[in-house]
Amino acid sequence: MPTSEFLIDTNILIYHTKGSQPTTDLITNLIVQHSFNISTLTKIEFLGWDKHTPDGFEKCNRLMENANIYSLDENIASKAIELKRKAKIKLADAVIASTALLNNLKIVTKNIDDFKGIEGLELVNPFK
Repeated sequence: MPTSEFLIDTNILIYHTKGSQPTTDLITNLIVQHSFNISTLTKIEFLGWDKHTPDGFEKCNRLMENANIYSLDENIASKAIELKRKAKIKLADAVIASTALLNNLKIVTKNIDDFKGIEGLELVNPFK
């Protein structure tokens, strides 16, 4: 069972690994609550990020052990198709948005514009 009302977008995890204070504080607070929520797509994007050093990749892999990961299922896929057609957003963003909408979660992201035009989606920018 998720312990948070937030779904963390990939860019927040990347800023966290770079030492950004607002994201480090957020992730640390969520881990103290026992977990943080991400989509399977976020895990793929984050661990597949091409700027990881070998040591950094291992640290990020260990960070994933604290994540509650929402798998891609038929409901999320159907909603993502609907969002891609309506809002004309990227596939990963459509899956992340669908995951948030179907699980009543707010997306934490710096890239607010990636999700514009999606009705009912709540966004949180930790940099503001």
